Amino acid sequence: MRVFRQAHILYLLNNMNSANIKYWLALTNVKDIGPAAIKRLLSVFILPEKVFKAALSEISDVLNIRESQAKNIKEFDEWDKVEKEIQKIKKHDIRIITFNDTEYPESLKQIDSPPMLLYCKGFVDPNDRYAVAIVGSRMMTEYGRRVAEKIASELSNCGLTIVSGMAKGIDTISHKSALKAGGRSIAVLGSGLDRPYPFENNELFRVLSKSGCVLSEFAMGTPPNKENFPRRNRLISGLSLGVIVIEATKESGSLITANYALEQNKEVFAVPGNITSKSSSGTNELIKKGAKLVQVVDDILEELHPHLAGLKEYSLKILSKKTTTVNNLPEISDDEKNILSVIGNDLVHIDIISRKLNLVPTRLHPLLLDLEIKGLIRQTEGNKFCII
Repeated sequence: MRVFRQAHILYLLNNMNSANIKYWLALTNVKDIGPAAIKRLLSVFILPEKVFKAALSEISDVLNIRESQAKNIKEFDEWDKVEKEIQKIKKHDIRIITFNDTEYPESLKQIDSPPMLLYCKGFVDPNDRYAVAIVGSRMMTEYGRRVAEKIASELSNCGLTIVSGMAKGIDTISHKSALKAGGRSIAVLGSGLDRPYPFENNELFRVLSKSGCVLSEFAMGTPPNKENFPRRNRLISGLSLGVIVIEATKESGSLITANYALEQNKEVFAVPGNITSKSSSGTNELIKKGAKLVQVVDDILEELHPHLAGLKEYSLKILSKKTTTVNNLPEISDDEKNILSVIGNDLVHIDIISRKLNLVPTRLHPLLLDLEIKGLIRQTEGNKFCII
């Protein structure tokens, strides 16, 4: 009976939270009300709905809530905007995770100004608390590609979730390599989830949504404006135990993520590069400033060891001191076999594959991504593919 009662209470709380989404959306859209003010209000009223239904004097009595802020709440009149947002969320099968939800990542609650709402496509797993961010250059070199593939794969084999921003280059390779290894990956976007960026990663967005998670703090319809990405970067580091930078210039946005990690007391790792390469100038500078130099994955695991005791896959690796390799060829469809026969041993452009097999891009792109995730092919610069 007690178990039934607890389950019933959880059911009611989840339904209440779902019904309360419009009030969460409204509260986050009130002028001059930020995360800190919302947390203070909820500490008193518990639910956003009760904030809106409270008297002006009751709201003003909350610690550090100004009268002007209280008036903005009482005079809020953008309910049509809120309803339109809810319709967009439903249309795109997006979920809202509120700050008070059990699914909300605990690590994000510890950062400055955590978002009160997360737009989510996919699901957040409890083991995502064992996550590491991998970021780097959009214009990666072949060296950067190989390093990102190796590190993301090996960390995934240890059970860690790979977090990145789904940008071109290192981000994309890190996500794909985690999926190839059978691990989880989280992408954090600098746009609304109905406007994933870049466009060429739409298929990756779909796969991550099904086998991992895509998150954003930005409302539906938000374009990928330049100013959004620093805000996005603080969430990438916030979700992670540490940030690994692979190839970054001194002006790279990856260094912003590293700086956020330092502010959040997270570990910062950097992969060294050629001293004559501009692509590695930022990472080499990080190492000079004290970032942990990474040559092998164990350099990362040793630093994070105190945080990983509860991670089963990592514990098994430590006990066995070896990684199990699966050599069996994965099952592939007839279409995938045909693609492999066209690619052969050469670099082949996607247009040639499409033309030879008479496959339209909307059909070809997911097949190519599946072959990448299965570890059978890889994409190189200029939309060319080769067999691994």
